[in-house]
Amino acid sequence: MARRSLQTGSGYGLKLLAACLVALLFAPVAWAALPQGNAVKDPEAILRNALPIDAPQLQDLQHRLEATSDDLRAKRWKPLAGSVTRSQSLLTTQRDAILKRFDSEDQATAAELLDQLEQQLREVATAADAQDRDAFLATRRAALATIGSAEARLVGPFPFQIPAEFDALPRLLGRATVVISTSKGDLTAVIDGYNAPLTGGAFVDLVQRKFYDGLPFTRAEDFYVLQSGDPKGEAMGYVDPKSGVERHVPLEIRITEDAEPIYNQTFEDVGRYKAEPVLPFATYGTLGWAHSDGKLDDGSSQFFFFLYEPELTPAGLNLVDGRNAVFGYVVEGMDVLEELGVDDRIVSARVIEGAENLQPHA
Repeated sequence: MARRSLQTGSGYGLKLLAACLVALLFAPVAWAALPQGNAVKDPEAILRNALPIDAPQLQDLQHRLEATSDDLRAKRWKPLAGSVTRSQSLLTTQRDAILKRFDSEDQATAAELLDQLEQQLREVATAADAQDRDAFLATRRAALATIGSAEARLVGPFPFQIPAEFDALPRLLGRATVVISTSKGDLTAVIDGYNAPLTGGAFVDLVQRKFYDGLPFTRAEDFYVLQSGDPKGEAMGYVDPKSGVERHVPLEIRITEDAEPIYNQTFEDVGRYKAEPVLPFATYGTLGWAHSDGKLDDGSSQFFFFLYEPELTPAGLNLVDGRNAVFGYVVEGMDVLEELGVDDRIVSARVIEGAENLQPHA
């Protein structure tokens, strides 16, 4: 049976990899037609950056800590320690400005988070002074998680109006965390409805319906995709039991500088070849929504894990951004994902957080 995919056809993965290699070999010409993309490769950093908030001081602190990765890779401990010291100073001098961004009912919680962050930054500084890479990574991760928790409390009302033509579709007005149990172990994914509400809503709705339970992985291409969501029987997607019609979800991609997503158009269609998506295909375990070769709006239930390979599908420069919708990221279970193939299946998928953000329709 033909199946919807990132692009249908078993050879497309090889074609994409070949195209990327051509782009690398003939950079001055080929790169002009590729989306610039987002070179950030940490899924949790991408999710923090994708929050619809305006908190310049807190976000500056976040980005400073994230930027220490370059010095860490090069083992430049002295400038790295200096960066941490400046981050500590920034928190001290900007604390009041950061707190003013929070609503009055969140002020006490925000103050506690900043107290916790202050202690965590001291631990990061200690690890930097000791030139202890593992301790530095662990303490920095904790500090960034605290910043992320604070930033999440700054999200206000849903940031845009979904077009009325999609009123019949479920939508995720926020985020949800899903555990996907497979025959090789568990994956934990964060689904981002702030930037892909219809795609994320369709996925979480099907998870709630236990649609994915027991479904096999139908396509596995090294360094490219691992795909599932093809139901048993003749249908290639989710068929609404009331109407008997396969439900379709539009292609939905939000560009970084735009207030809302574009629908059923690729970056090429809108003439924005170097646009940067808020949710990029930039990390191992990116969740993408599948559609057919011929149509952009016929995605229904099939999805894929993007198996990021930095030398072939580089973050910030690939042929996938702007052509398919990202709706979330695997944040735990990367080792499990590496082991999965077409001989495996999804045992179950369950929402463990954020189920209240799902609305069946407008």
